[in-house]
Amino acid sequence: MDFIIETKNITKKYDDFIAVDSINLKVPHNSVYGVLGPNGAGKTTLISMLCTILRPTDGTATVNGYDVVKNPKEVRESIGIVFQSRALDDILTGREHLQMHASLYGVPRDIREERIKEILDLIALGKKADEFVKTYSGGMKRRLEIGRGLIHHPKVLFLDEPTLGLDPQTRESIWDYIHELNQNQDVTVLMTTHYMEEADNLCDEVAIINQGHIITADSPSNLKRELRADTITVRVDKPDKFMEEAKNLDFIKEIFLMDSEIKIMVERGENLVAEVVNFANRNQIFVNSIELEHPNLEDVFIKYTGTTISER
Repeated sequence: MDFIIETKNITKKYDDFIAVDSINLKVPHNSVYGVLGPNGAGKTTLISMLCTILRPTDGTATVNGYDVVKNPKEVRESIGIVFQSRALDDILTGREHLQMHASLYGVPRDIREERIKEILDLIALGKKADEFVKTYSGGMKRRLEIGRGLIHHPKVLFLDEPTLGLDPQTRESIWDYIHELNQNQDVTVLMTTHYMEEADNLCDEVAIINQGHIITADSPSNLKRELRADTITVRVDKPDKFMEEAKNLDFIKEIFLMDSEIKIMVERGENLVAEVVNFANRNQIFVNSIELEHPNLEDVFIKYTGTTISER
């Protein structure tokens, strides 16, 4: 398989703190690749090294065949970036933002206006192109930032938490846009996120990062399939007693106690919900609520770390 991004033991240290620790990634051409993890896990530091904003302390990385340390100019010409924090000027119009970015990236003058029109059509902002950005909604601003990152026909688009702070409806519209962009524009997308649903919906492959380490990487379906388990979440009045007595239940694969919620990993959970309730009753434990869920990426994260992503 041909990979457009490859890292070999890439590392970033700040004195005694290791922000990114010997990470190895291989991102296939024309894929949507997600780096999933909690705040502070090292996602933005990793992207910053791949974009040549930060210099690695150790290890190597190539983007579109260029080394991020030896060929930074060629790497920058190959990529577009949408940062986590907003980087728009409210007193410029959408068109003016694109014109400025096209100039900075050296888009030839004779095709610049045609390219800007293409981008405005792509991000569905043609009718709002000459209005000030301060009048745009959050979703429109995000689309403009993505369009600005595409103005020079990059091979790779880096998206750092692309839907952070957006409402659920707008978030889903951005997901649709990213998917369409990847399918129709021949752009490889590498995105960071801490939203499980976002990674599950968008990404062909997901690398889960925690405390600077990649702990596992595969397609979302394969990551969930390897659990071979459903999750029964139960709230009880005596969680410590429940956890102690549950050690004798042979149908439990794994069990965690988090924020007074007990998460029980089992196979064929629909056949075991009643058994869990009966077990609690036999031990004079009152069940406040019980819920069955099929595997998701949150469960994968719990399996590898023992905590939820929000706790991390």
